[in-house]
Amino acid sequence: MTLTLISPAFADGDRLPEKYARGDRNLSPPLRWHGAPDGTRSFALLVEDPDAPGGTFRHWAIYNLDPERTELHESIETGPERGDLRVGVNDFGNHYYDGPAPPPGDPPHHYHFRLLALDVPSLSIPAQAGADEIADEARKHVIEEAELVATYGG
Repeated sequence: MTLTLISPAFADGDRLPEKYARGDRNLSPPLRWHGAPDGTRSFALLVEDPDAPGGTFRHWAIYNLDPERTELHESIETGPERGDLRVGVNDFGNHYYDGPAPPPGDPPHHYHFRLLALDVPSLSIPAQAGADEIADEARKHVIEEAELVATYGG
C-alpha cells in the first residue's frame, strides 16, 4: 500500500480555502493519511511554498508524530490535542501553522503538504528548531513520502 495524504477541505491541485490563509482565519487544514509503510516509527509533516520570491518558504513543520496517528484535525494547534504536537518555528518566526500569504500581484503559489514516514521514533533536535532544521533532519530518515498540493493567490 502506498502512503497517501488527503484533506477533506481541498483536493490535490485545488485552491486552498480562504480560512486556511494567513490573511483570514489562519487555521491549519484537516489532514488524513493511510498506507504507512512497514518500519514507520514516526511521522513529520512539512508545508512548503517553493514559489516564494526568496526560495522555498516553510509555513509549518510538525515532527515526532506517533506512527499510529492517521489525521490532524482542523486548527489542531488551538484544540485540545495541542499538547502532543512538536511544532518547529516556521519561516515567519512562529511556533505554529501560518497559512499562505503570497505577495500581492504574484501568480498563484503552490503549497506542498508533505507527510514523511520516518524510520526513527523521534528526531533529536532542539525544542526551538526551525522548519529548515526539522526538514533536513527528517529527510535523513524518510522511508516514504506523500504529498498534497494546494494553490493560493494570483
